[in-house]
Amino acid sequence: MVVVVLGCAVLALRARWDEAGAALVALSPWTVAGALAAALAGLGTQMLAWRALLADLGSPLPVPVAARVMFVGQLGKYVPGSVWAFLAQVELARDRAVPRYRAAAATVLAITVTLTVNLLVAAVLLPIAAQEAARRWWWVLAAAPLLLLFTHPRLVTWVLHGVLRRIGRVRTDVDAELDRVSGRGMAAAVGWSLLSWLPLGAHVWLLVAGVGGGWDSWAAATGGYALAWTLGLLVVFAPAGLGVREAVLVTALAPLLDAGAALVVAALSRLVMTVADLLWALLCLAAVRPPAAPDPQ
Repeated sequence: MVVVVLGCAVLALRARWDEAGAALVALSPWTVAGALAAALAGLGTQMLAWRALLADLGSPLPVPVAARVMFVGQLGKYVPGSVWAFLAQVELARDRAVPRYRAAAATVLAITVTLTVNLLVAAVLLPIAAQEAARRWWWVLAAAPLLLLFTHPRLVTWVLHGVLRRIGRVRTDVDAELDRVSGRGMAAAVGWSLLSWLPLGAHVWLLVAGVGGGWDSWAAATGGYALAWTLGLLVVFAPAGLGVREAVLVTALAPLLDAGAALVVAALSRLVMTVADLLWALLCLAAVRPPAAPDPQ
């Protein structure tokens, strides 16, 4: 995965090497290290949002176990078709005595919360710091207030029930499980998701400032990355939003950086987030014991 990301970064930068080369050379290794630490913190906080929803549905997991289930399962997002990460998380949770339908419901709710919070962050910050990006994707940002309503348990469960009925899954175990979600659980998930944008925004901000975008670029960097993450998540055929996230981020950073420097930030951000995913997964595999094998008797 790292090789693929590096290859895509090289291809993207090659056409604008005259502009990008100077920005890349000027970037401090300490800046990249700081961005990686921030990315790790942001992903860890998002894991806590998913764990809060799972606990609210009736399956509390210790933090290390929840981290192993989520981060190992999340590697499936690098395979085209985002369903693989979903299925992997459900099966890994099942190994920890979490019913499949409950893990599936928690993951669906977590995706809803992530989309809502991401768009809310982008809708607040982009009109202030990156008007061109806000005008181009106004129709996406306009959905933020509507999606915010879906953080209410009754509304989000009503909509998800309707989706299940439309696809012919009326009153399945997943359908019934959704009725367990409470306002407290949704509030905890929204709170953790909002908190995650402090380090997630910081990782892009450090890269932007490192290539000459200035230390006052936090709003544009954070808002642009929130929108890029959202659109990348919605384009399910692109592994982890590959290509989509970079294109949106480059547009959002246009007021701050030339195209070459913006490409450096987009490419390094992708690499940093990929390495953070891998580090979390490897750490969890090394530090958290797998579930005990069932007794053959």
